[in-house]
Amino acid sequence: MSPAYDPENIFAKILKGDIPSHAVHEDEDTYAFMDVMPQAPGHVLVIPKTPSRNLLDADPAVLVKLIPVVQKIASATKEAFEADGIFIAQFNEAAAGQTVFHLHFHIVPRQQGTDLKPHNGKMEDAAVLATNAQKIRAVLASQAA
Repeated sequence: MSPAYDPENIFAKILKGDIPSHAVHEDEDTYAFMDVMPQAPGHVLVIPKTPSRNLLDADPAVLVKLIPVVQKIASATKEAFEADGIFIAQFNEAAAGQTVFHLHFHIVPRQQGTDLKPHNGKMEDAAVLATNAQKIRAVLASQAA
């Protein structure tokens, strides 16, 4: 059995507005924002607003709403960063690499021949994150038009 969901995890605090973030997309059920320790320019996280520790304990109804948003953000991110491909990752439990215990998907634009940076605690400049978020929002707006 998994430990209980911690309502004080960093993503829960972001959802409550206690910690600032650079939003890319928000709707009634989901929130997408820039990873502050990006592995590549344009690295986005997509989370449900419903408390879920990870994929293993998520209500399937949450996943039904979350996955189309992951797809939409991945498509927009690929376009915004003229990426050759998109890496989408989702970790479950510490042994698998999960460090924040709120369900989340990483969306990382990839360029052929360019290695990912380590996810090691070096935070990106806020102005860079804001610019990158705006690039993705602009693509999302053009797709909605």
